[in-house]
Amino acid sequence: MLTLYTHPMSPCSQKVRIVLTEKNLEWEKYDVNLPEKENLTPEYLKLNPLGVVPTLVDNGMAVIESSIICEYLDDKYPTPKLKPEDPFLRSKMRFWMKHIDNKVHPSCGALQWPLVMADKLKKLSEAEQDALIDKVIEKPRRERQRRLLKQGYDAPDVKDAVATYEKTIMDMEKALSEQDWLAGDEFSLADAAMAPYFQTLYQFGWEDWYLSRSNVTNWYERVINRESYQNGVAGDFNEEKLAELNSKGESAWIKIQEYIAAGR
Repeated sequence: MLTLYTHPMSPCSQKVRIVLTEKNLEWEKYDVNLPEKENLTPEYLKLNPLGVVPTLVDNGMAVIESSIICEYLDDKYPTPKLKPEDPFLRSKMRFWMKHIDNKVHPSCGALQWPLVMADKLKKLSEAEQDALIDKVIEKPRRERQRRLLKQGYDAPDVKDAVATYEKTIMDMEKALSEQDWLAGDEFSLADAAMAPYFQTLYQFGWEDWYLSRSNVTNWYERVINRESYQNGVAGDFNEEKLAELNSKGESAWIKIQEYIAAGR
């Protein structure tokens, strides 16, 4: 039995759920309570010493880091194959996945974290806030959360995140003018990895960011029509939840647009 330790709004978890569904695998879900910092409990840290989601447990063996989990699943369950056979196209797939891990994911965190994770911390005293954030394992993530909690959308991380998203969307628009998917003409792990970061734009009502780029818009429409996206991502967002997130995203979108305009 496969068990995925996950969270509904975690893009890294979402991409693994997409791959699991593409593979038509049976798996058990365990939702980790991130606002309550369940990911930093001793029990969870035994599975994932980095204290993040997702974690895949396969026959008692824990596999961590979402891109590694995706490749693990494609290696162990090769039908349907989600890595291009052509070595050059496979290199393109891995380029996109590295870009997502190194740049898009922390950018998404900077945009999303103040809207969905900061509320509980703001109810605590400053000392309690610092004590919880001090438990975050990785220093860059720890310090980013501290800045975002104190400064919100005025934190420098947000401006940098907007610039990263803007360039990523532009680069995707160019790539998708020449091919159907990010790593060629077949859906691959690159598409599975990128799709959740557009869910973030959609759920907060920031669709105008990509709707002006027709190739990206067409790509995302094809992604969301896949059963894997409907089951692995969209199914966790009912109308009430989307309305709540859209409301939270309204004021943030004003600030994002200012950053976009300043960067052009």
